[in-house]
Amino acid sequence: MRVIDVAEVTAKIRDMAIESNYNVDPEYLAQIESAKASESSPLGRNILNQITENAELASAERVPYCQDTGLSVVFADVGQDVHFTGGSLESAINEGVRQGYRDGYLRGSVVNDPLRRENTKDNTPAVIHYRVVPGDHFVLYFAAKGTGSENMSMARMLKPSDGREGILRTVVEHVFESGGNPCPPILLGIGLGGSIEKAAQIAKWSLFRPLGRPNPDLLVADLEQDILKAVNRTGVGPMGMGGDTTCVAVHIETYPCHIGALPICINVECHAHRHAELEF
Repeated sequence: MRVIDVAEVTAKIRDMAIESNYNVDPEYLAQIESAKASESSPLGRNILNQITENAELASAERVPYCQDTGLSVVFADVGQDVHFTGGSLESAINEGVRQGYRDGYLRGSVVNDPLRRENTKDNTPAVIHYRVVPGDHFVLYFAAKGTGSENMSMARMLKPSDGREGILRTVVEHVFESGGNPCPPILLGIGLGGSIEKAAQIAKWSLFRPLGRPNPDLLVADLEQDILKAVNRTGVGPMGMGGDTTCVAVHIETYPCHIGALPICINVECHAHRHAELEF
């Protein structure tokens, strides 16, 4: 049995919240740099330059990369041989978010109720997903998910007969209709299968995969590449102003589903790809 004091969790979540908002994923920025060479639109190249310049300034000046410092989303892989002391794990995670957004001068964007809409002023509570795994490992995954891109996410129940082409068509049409709203270049996390809520969960989880790493299933990896090419042919371009660089990567996760259903969820990520991972 491994013992972890929840005070350690609070401290780590605090740091993850701050650092992910100050320092955008370097793999994402490398993709943006690479896209500059092939971007045919002068305006598009100018926007890509502004994105990388903004990232450099945010990191150097220790300020948020974007004014929308996001909804805190946490995936926690909890080993079944781990025991927590000192209080509630969920309370510890939320306290880490509270401290991080306070100490990092990050905007509190959470309201306590979707109807009454009173701001909690500290960005809590986080959205937390727990997964029990074998052994004594404990891993935290943190995302600061901006609402511009989250608002452009969608879930739909396709028919099994829609198949591969229906999936591709659904994604491309949705990206085109979203235009500049999610602040492209975007990253697409796509969940296929399960139930409607499972598709949404695995779509969000796919955004934690190392950027551009293909799905290990070659059939799925091939679909990822076809969607990426088709999305970039839409011409939406950087910030929706036209060009070749609409999307930098497509990540698909799948799950078994009912014979009569083909659930799909598209979770859109903006160019502020703010993720952190830590294993205890």
